[in-house]
Amino acid sequence: MQHVVEETSEVYYSAEPVATAGDDEIAFLKERATSNPRRRCRLCLHASPSAAQHEMLIVHGREAYVRPHRHERKSESLIVIEGEALAFTFDESGAVASRFRLGTPGSGERFSYFMPAGVWHGLAILSPWFVFVESAAGPFDRSATAFPAWAPDGTDAQAAAAYVERLAAGVPAA
Repeated sequence: MQHVVEETSEVYYSAEPVATAGDDEIAFLKERATSNPRRRCRLCLHASPSAAQHEMLIVHGREAYVRPHRHERKSESLIVIEGEALAFTFDESGAVASRFRLGTPGSGERFSYFMPAGVWHGLAILSPWFVFVESAAGPFDRSATAFPAWAPDGTDAQAAAAYVERLAAGVPAA
């Protein structure tokens, strides 16, 4: 496996001049995500948070909560490598505007999306692991991601799990 540098327990950067990702990197990320309380981990293939383009290999365990959010000034794309998830977009009040299943190429499901800037979106992980590549314009600016008041913030794991379960079942938010 290539040499990586730990930024946090959830974020690693490739230390190689030409960053690549394969089965070894996925196994590494899954191992790290297993011991991570939020059950997620990513390998950034771009050099730093200030890079103009961000490419990330991301692993989420089934228990990971992908809090609904939107990026104020940038779009993002996602391509599935392994697993299944439900993707959602939401209106301003938190009602589900669209829902679609994501899976690997050949599964019969959508394996990619392009999410425009300003659209509320989130995921419900359906498989033991959901592995995907995400691409977005940089540089990273935490303040450019907004989180709505109508979804749990993730500090209460039971509330977050119940919310995701309702979304996955197609039950309107309470």
